[in-house]
Amino acid sequence: MIDEYHLERFVAAQAEAYDDAIDILRRGAMCTPYMDFIFPRLGREDGDDGAYALSSLDEARAYLEFAPLGGRYRESVETLFRLVQTSAREVFGDVDAAKLHASLTLFAEASNEVLLRSVLITWFDNMVDEDTIVRINRDA
Repeated sequence: MIDEYHLERFVAAQAEAYDDAIDILRRGAMCTPYMDFIFPRLGREDGDDGAYALSSLDEARAYLEFAPLGGRYRESVETLFRLVQTSAREVFGDVDAAKLHASLTLFAEASNEVLLRSVLITWFDNMVDEDTIVRINRDA
């Protein structure tokens, strides 16, 4: 596979941290430094994107199709269902809950997977992150 979007940057970042991140998540918390490469989202409009920002819906699709990354993303999302007695804010804090919302919205739009839509229903009252939707529609 040609790595058109340089997705290996996520594989490299997750190599040392993923097991720790998923373990922390299973215990009902999330470590802020892991958010950007475990739950990536579109880059910011001001251009200060950081190394793990995604550039488009197509890149999000490629991320999900890239076996190690798509599998880990889905595993992380499935873990959220085990935390249904809590809320995104309790697990992630306000800032990271907003990042999670943006990430889930992006990937749900990229794939239309029931799993991703279900987490939006459960954790965000079936509401998408409007900024992400606006940016996806503007770039389409």
